Amino acid sequence: MWEEMVKVDGPYHFDLALSRLSMDPLHIVDREERTVKVPIYGTTPEVATVKAIGTTEEPAFLVTGFDALTKESVLEKISFIFQWNVSLKNIHEHFKQTTLKNLFNIHRGTPVILDFSLYSNLVKSIIHQQINMTFAISLTEQFVKTFGFQLEGVPFYPTPRKVAELEMEQLRQLKFSQRKAEYIIDLSKQLVKGQLNLEKIILLPDEDIIKELVKIRGIGPWTAQNFLLFGLGRPNLFPSADIGIQKAIKMLFQLERKPTIEEIHKYSTEWQPYLSYASLYLWRSIEPLD
Repeated sequence: MWEEMVKVDGPYHFDLALSRLSMDPLHIVDREERTVKVPIYGTTPEVATVKAIGTTEEPAFLVTGFDALTKESVLEKISFIFQWNVSLKNIHEHFKQTTLKNLFNIHRGTPVILDFSLYSNLVKSIIHQQINMTFAISLTEQFVKTFGFQLEGVPFYPTPRKVAELEMEQLRQLKFSQRKAEYIIDLSKQLVKGQLNLEKIILLPDEDIIKELVKIRGIGPWTAQNFLLFGLGRPNLFPSADIGIQKAIKMLFQLERKPTIEEIHKYSTEWQPYLSYASLYLWRSIEPLD
């Protein structure tokens, strides 16, 4: 077993990040202990634990794992997932001059936390399409617990190979629609056959990644943008067609109706080049704070 202390630049409000992570029952979060257990996907799956030991202004973390041989690669993945290399100070300074300044004061230091694997990001996004959040979370949980596995009590999404071998009816039994079952199995088959290589496309610019992803059945612009934002941590993504974004803007600017795409574009112009953070803080403004 190994343990490493990591210090990052503040502000970084890990407790607010844990609050958002805890909305997903597949995340093993202990908010009192300020810890989250992270599934590490690789040739040999493993689990790392991240524990906050610092403050918002002086953030510090203990990262622990079990296999000393993979320590460096695990630390690299954890740093990427929790975006420890991003200066939130610069981002907050930018938003002080915008119409989102109050939101950024309220949620100061909330980082973008990435999904734990690229494959799980796409699968979860497809499951969440066009259904309410409560059912989407439940359906994703059932999918993972039925076809995935656990390690150290931490749920892991099933591998693409496992899902590629499923019959459509096995997903239908979990209340998947026929189309979503097809989309997820087809996506998994493409990954297994090498027709889609996520490790290669992530090296491309944003627009090129979107062009590649939307070629796949079941992946539209919203899912592709979500992949860029919560899969790769790209800083300037703004899914203007997202219902939550529209609701948050309506509330923030006290509009009588849902804003049009043109209006959203007008509002968001001053938020560049950090639209991903504008998106996160707008979502956070309509989520429960506890």
